Amino acid sequence: MNLTFYGHAAFQVVIKGKKILFDPFITGNPLAEGKVDPNTLEADYIFLSHGHGDHIGDAVSIAKRTGATVVAVYEIFVWLQQQGIQNAHPMNTGGKWTFDFGTVKAVVAQHSSSFPDGSYAGNPVGFVFKTDEGNFYYSGDTAVTLDMQLIPDWVTPDFAVLPIGDNLTMGPEDAVAVARMVKTKTVVGVHYDTFGFIKLDKESARSTFTKAGIDLKLPAVGETIKL
Repeated sequence: MNLTFYGHAAFQVVIKGKKILFDPFITGNPLAEGKVDPNTLEADYIFLSHGHGDHIGDAVSIAKRTGATVVAVYEIFVWLQQQGIQNAHPMNTGGKWTFDFGTVKAVVAQHSSSFPDGSYAGNPVGFVFKTDEGNFYYSGDTAVTLDMQLIPDWVTPDFAVLPIGDNLTMGPEDAVAVARMVKTKTVVGVHYDTFGFIKLDKESARSTFTKAGIDLKLPAVGETIKL
């Protein structure tokens, strides 16, 4: 499975030929400036973990241009319809749905969620993907929570995409704890370096993961890695 990183928590995976985009915050993202053009990104699906502007970002414009199906919690689903997006699918915590690329389960994320205007955007979630080409967990923005230890009861992820920037989400130490709970040995770190209050000491982070026997991948913006 190939994963392309677009900076902050934005990334894309391709499963069964379907381009699946996550939390596409490109416009206004200093890490993506001059490196990623949101007007050229392709997507068959867009998954949104919560409503904050640094995650919902360019979702509406990309969905309108590509016709992608946008998957999000019910409150964001309603908001998307108000923005003129009819091709959307609602999910909520604990629910799962089978798409043409595999089955996805929405799981608990311990964070907050509001739209850019400050209005309520429902609960944040993470997503667990079970597919013929591999399984993975994208936690969205979250703290470490014991609910995560239930994930491998459904499926064991081949890799997990976890925030490691600390301050607004968990940091490297807690991300290691999550990797252990979900029983994966590979973590793609996201949600770091974008702003001054989530700067990451990469050397220290790598050391933390290495000592735990977990492979931390920190792809460059625009880089595609095979997982």
